[in-house]
Amino acid sequence: MLLIPVFSIFLFTYTTFHGAEAYNVGVGRADCTGPSAEITFMGYAKANQKGCGLHLRQFARAFIFKDTNSRVAFVTVDACMMNHPIRQAVLDKLKQSYKNTYTLDNLILSGTHTHGAPGGFLKDVMLDVPNFGFVRETFDALVDGIVRAIKRADENMVEASIFDNSGELLNSNINRSPASYQYNPEEEKKLYKYDVDKDLVQLKIVRNSDKSVIGAINWFAVHPTSMQNSNCHLTSDNVGYASILLESSVNKGELPGKGGFVGAFASTNLGDTSPNTKGPKCINTGKDCDPIHSTCDGENKWCIGSGPGKDMFESTEIIATNMFKKAKELLDDSKATEVTGDIKYVHRFVDMPNEKATATINGSEAEVHGCLPGMGYGFAAGTTDGPGEFDFAQGNKNTSNVFWNLVRDFIFPPTPDDVACHAPKPILIMSGRIKLPYEWQPEVVATQIFKIGNIFLTAVPGEFTTMSGRRLRNAVKEEVIKNKGPANTRVIIAGLSNVYTNYIATPEEYELQRYEGASTIYGPHTLTIYLRIYRELAAAIIKGESVSTENDPKPFVFPKDLLSLVTPVYFDSTGSWFNSYGDCLSQPKQQYKIGETASASFIAGHPRNNNLQENTFLAIEMKDGDNWKVVATDANWETKFTWKRTSTFKATSYATIDWEIRKGIAKAGTYRIRHYGYYKFILGGVYPYSGVSNTFTVSE
Repeated sequence: MLLIPVFSIFLFTYTTFHGAEAYNVGVGRADCTGPSAEITFMGYAKANQKGCGLHLRQFARAFIFKDTNSRVAFVTVDACMMNHPIRQAVLDKLKQSYKNTYTLDNLILSGTHTHGAPGGFLKDVMLDVPNFGFVRETFDALVDGIVRAIKRADENMVEASIFDNSGELLNSNINRSPASYQYNPEEEKKLYKYDVDKDLVQLKIVRNSDKSVIGAINWFAVHPTSMQNSNCHLTSDNVGYASILLESSVNKGELPGKGGFVGAFASTNLGDTSPNTKGPKCINTGKDCDPIHSTCDGENKWCIGSGPGKDMFESTEIIATNMFKKAKELLDDSKATEVTGDIKYVHRFVDMPNEKATATINGSEAEVHGCLPGMGYGFAAGTTDGPGEFDFAQGNKNTSNVFWNLVRDFIFPPTPDDVACHAPKPILIMSGRIKLPYEWQPEVVATQIFKIGNIFLTAVPGEFTTMSGRRLRNAVKEEVIKNKGPANTRVIIAGLSNVYTNYIATPEEYELQRYEGASTIYGPHTLTIYLRIYRELAAAIIKGESVSTENDPKPFVFPKDLLSLVTPVYFDSTGSWFNSYGDCLSQPKQQYKIGETASASFIAGHPRNNNLQENTFLAIEMKDGDNWKVVATDANWETKFTWKRTSTFKATSYATIDWEIRKGIAKAGTYRIRHYGYYKFILGGVYPYSGVSNTFTVSE
């Protein structure tokens, strides 16, 4: 393990310059959809939550900000989180075209945190275990899409102005751990009206030549967990759909993922937030859950949050629409504040278990330090958005479970120092002590700040809770102003960026050991250490201090061959010599009315043969004179692509396409449903196919 000497505590890279009167800004969007079938989704840690098709595609949205001397690139990705191997792979590809224009120092990759997209791309063993190890298909899909988005943004650079705005958005998030939040100091809680952040913050980008809006980034503290752990359709969840709605409102007449305007909803300090605004209830009795342990008669599996809709699809749409409407309101607001000032960036790798800080403990100043990564018993309980397995519960500081203690001590026993360091967390998985077959959880993490005028975009390597985020924003702003930075500084937290280290709860929230505290992997002083580090970064970026970085710790280098138990696609079959791929097995009805759902099923190949990035598994086509016009693809909310193996031995499968004929979107006319895919021939090779249904009419 690398020890950081005290004299090298301020190791970072930086860029600084004076004066900036105009910005060049580039926006770009690219499809980064991964495998939509038979790969476990990342987020709920349920091994049986495997993809069965696609509802909303994944996109990477890139924003490049440049002045005369420097540039920074921010990319928000429809994925659960980002990690160092992804960022490094992206940079390696970019280097082929741009040399050293983009580096670890000036690139932020931020995951939106959807829990409905394929996993297996993080490489750390602990994070990929629910996905049966590393999944190369997911990793490559994300890297390819992110690279394309950045390239498009780079190619689209124009002189532009940036505007900062925010507005209160209600009825769209709640605190899922209010008992933990209440552990924070009374005088601190009194400073805030709500126990979650309600402001939606927006950066709007306007092309100077014609005053047209070309991009917007929105940050709102909500978990993308409207889609529950029973969902098997790949989805970008509420924030992804909000992006589609915002982009469609500007890119009139364009299909999702198309058009020049790029509108993103990125993650921030969402750690203890939930979109399930009805709150948790015991679904077996209808009663309230135990507020500390989130259990029903001692079992956590019954305590589940829901709302605001009647099911998860309606709830997703409601939350997405709420975010979209507020973002559109801000987008159309002529009173937004223009961002002015130069662009700088600062980046530092830190070895968290060996970092120190000063904290007030029992009224006295004391030096504290981080811990080797470790997960608590409350982590295994899951949350009210998605309970865990077995008999775990949140909020248990002690455990007398002999079985799980034996399992823990056999595989990853904590040392007495580990127990003392993490206290009062009862350690379930001492991941920092395990090095086989390679790193289980990161010890070296990336910390980073972009200064874009008076905006300080603060990239954090995990999920900060509401109060943790508030403390971080306040700390960075105080440090900026103390060092004569902009008085109108706005600090924006970019969550789940660059490295994933689970949660960051306040020391007070940590005491209760609900899910967020149990998942704060570097111990009770994690936030205290981060506050010190980000204060130093903020001061450095204002002062323009230059310090050597040669002693910086380096992230773990993973071996080329990584553990994976994911079965590849061996071959496909139509099941009969008389069948062909794309044959329509189940035709739509001849007539539909608006408000009904049209369906068709086709003989299909495995979707993992080709993710069809920048393309589609389906098309809803409307007759337009002698031609057919595509009016919806698998990126539209109203379509759903479902795939199923009918015989594993014969490798036969079919795909069902559903189209919800929505009022206000669909028009009366003649339509047909088309399916696209690839099949794998038993003797080798992957080949395209397509199929089309009979025509049908839609009437009012």
